[in-house]
Amino acid sequence: MIAAVLAAAPLLPDPDDARDWARRELSDPAYAAAEPTPLDRIARAVGDALARLFDPQLSGGWGTAASVIVTVVVVAVILAALLIWGRPRSRARVRAAAAPLFGETDVRSAAQLRADATAEAARGAWDAAVVLRFRALARALAERALVDPAPGTTAQGFARSAAAVFPTGHDALADAATTFDDVRYLRRPGTREAYQRVAALDDALAAERPQLQAVPA
Repeated sequence: MIAAVLAAAPLLPDPDDARDWARRELSDPAYAAAEPTPLDRIARAVGDALARLFDPQLSGGWGTAASVIVTVVVVAVILAALLIWGRPRSRARVRAAAAPLFGETDVRSAAQLRADATAEAARGAWDAAVVLRFRALARALAERALVDPAPGTTAQGFARSAAAVFPTGHDALADAATTFDDVRYLRRPGTREAYQRVAALDDALAAERPQLQAVPA
C-alpha cells in the first residue's frame, strides 16, 4: 500500500534536474515569440518617459511645468522653421518672381502682369498686351509650381512643358507661344483677337486642375 502511494506521488527533482527542466521549458519557441522586440522596448521606454514628463503628480509641480516648457519649445521650433523656410507656396512664388522669364528679368507677379496687359489692351497697344499676357500665363504656372521656366527656356519649350500638365490645352498653348514669338521677336503686329486668345487661355488654365505633376521646362 505504501509502495503504491509513493509510486503515485509526484517526483521531486534535485536542484540540478530542476534547472535542466526549467532551461528546456524556457527554450520552447512559444516563449521566444512572446518576448518584446527591441522596437517594443524602445517604444515603451519613450512612452514611459513622456508619461513621467507630463505627469502632474511630479513633486513640486514639475510635471505641469515640464509640459508647458516642452509645448513652448515645440511652438518656437515650428515658428522658427516657418520664418527660415517659409511656406512652400510662398517660397515658390518668390523664386518664380526672381527668375528670368523668356530672356528678361521681370519681378512682377502674374496678377501684376495681367493688370498691365489689361491696361495696354484698353488703350489698343496690342503688341504689349499680347506679350504681357503670355508672360502672365507663364508666371502664373511658375507661381503654382506646375512649370519651371528655367533660364533659357523659350516660349515653345514652356508651352510643351505646360501641355504635359494641362493636356487639353496643348494646341492653345502652342498657338499662344507662336503668337508671343511672332509679336516679340518677328515684329509682327499684335491684334485684339490674338490678345483675347492668350487671355482666354490664361483664364482657363487658372481655373483648371492640373492632371500631371510639374514637368521642368
